[in-house]
Amino acid sequence: MSTLFISDLHLSPQRPKMTQLFLDFLKLRAKKAQTLYILGDFFDVWIGDDAMDEFAHSIVAALRSLADSGVKIFLMPGNRDFLYGRVFSAQSGVTLIADPTCVDLYGTRTLLVHGDSLCTTDKKFQFFRYLVRHPLLCGIYLRLPLSARINFANFLRSKSTRANKQKSAYLMDVSQESVEAMMRRYQATRLIHGHTHDPNTHQFTLDGKPVTRIVLGAWENSGWVLSVDESSMHTEILEV
Repeated sequence: MSTLFISDLHLSPQRPKMTQLFLDFLKLRAKKAQTLYILGDFFDVWIGDDAMDEFAHSIVAALRSLADSGVKIFLMPGNRDFLYGRVFSAQSGVTLIADPTCVDLYGTRTLLVHGDSLCTTDKKFQFFRYLVRHPLLCGIYLRLPLSARINFANFLRSKSTRANKQKSAYLMDVSQESVEAMMRRYQATRLIHGHTHDPNTHQFTLDGKPVTRIVLGAWENSGWVLSVDESSMHTEILEV
């Protein structure tokens, strides 16, 4: 039995082909796994459990079906969807996990993060990240009328899109210094993250020991799955 990792699906009604690819993935590939980890930006935006529409409910129902089949599902918040709550967790059968989370993955101490916390070269983004995730501001936001939350989310999304077009790849990538500091803090020899949409495997030496950083691919033109078991680790590409 394998453990699967996915991230950055950015599910939305505007991406029906990718949504169907994910639903097929749950019915076919994921049911053969022991555990599924979703490492952030699962939905393109999540403005609160009380805002679930027909589309969100269809995804929640599919997750519940997989969970009821015996597959353990863990979901980490991303920079687009950090407002999941107890209602979402209860209805979907998904266990929400913190960013970062460290797990023993078949004997290898593995650190899981979404990835945005590692982009520390971009000081403005990190300040913005701190503000929008502050518990007080999140509480105020979730008390706003639904229409106000939708408008504000759309404003932030358009602002983020414009800002990213002007940023260099250097600013938008993770900081090696931050990667090493976090892996050292959690005594991890493997790090798995998404966010940067730049799938790759990076091997380097940390404190005299070989370590690995794996970047998950985004679900843009195809699906991207990391499969790990006791003896192997490989990438699976799902075509639309």
